[in-house]
Amino acid sequence: MWRKSSYSNQEGGDCVEVADGLPGLVPVRDSKVPQGPTLCFAGAPWTAFIGDLKSRRH
Repeated sequence: MWRKSSYSNQEGGDCVEVADGLPGLVPVRDSKVPQGPTLCFAGAPWTAFIGDLKSRRH
């Protein structure tokens, strides 16, 4: 099941979707091009990346 980022808007901005339900794997895609490519990340690096974003280190 794909879910859109809480930071995405309904006005065509930059939107990211993440799929749930795949243990240890985090698929990510552009919601504006759902048939396009998907990037897949291991769970631990994705969690670290999101943690860095939330702490505004980037």
